[in-house]
Amino acid sequence: MGEIVVTESLTLDGVMQAPGRADEDLRGGFAHGGWAAPYADAVMGAEMAKGMGRPGVMLFGRRTYEALAAHWPKQTDGNPYTEKLNKVQKYVVSSTLVEPLPWVNSTVVPGGGDGDDGAVAAAVAALRDATDGDIAVLGSGRLVRTLAAAGLVDRYVLLIHPLVLGTGLRLFDGAESAKLRLVGSVATGTGVIIATYEASRRTL
Repeated sequence: MGEIVVTESLTLDGVMQAPGRADEDLRGGFAHGGWAAPYADAVMGAEMAKGMGRPGVMLFGRRTYEALAAHWPKQTDGNPYTEKLNKVQKYVVSSTLVEPLPWVNSTVVPGGGDGDDGAVAAAVAALRDATDGDIAVLGSGRLVRTLAAAGLVDRYVLLIHPLVLGTGLRLFDGAESAKLRLVGSVATGTGVIIATYEASRRTL
């Protein structure tokens, strides 16, 4: 059985929207895209590399998958993440994408694309049961909220940036109450706290 590990960049007020690029996600007229980029440093890179080096697969919602698929297959600059992201098995929860998908080693989650949260949770639970190692989730806020509500998230790795935006989509909007256990933390040179939390998990 695998473990579902959610990795998210967040502001202090919980915003997760468009951390990477100005045009990444303009929903709601969001004008702060790319807010995380100035905070990257060697410490953050080393910590993220540890996660990327663990065995397992990756899981995305459609929006995050399409954003990554438009970028990483085209990279030729020797970035160590490029080979990992292209080679790893990737699963995407979607009601609109159909196979074959253009990004190598990508598969639509069977039974998880009808938009019903219960069906999505059941499909991901089946994937978890059939997987060895981590099931790494990046971004994919709606999917994360669905998995959290079903008690399927094992760990959160939260990159908490010393920044307040006051607007934007938040990771835990509408979430049920939950208690998490801090199991590790690292401070980067730019003031980002990388906090790892364990969450209790229910079995579907």
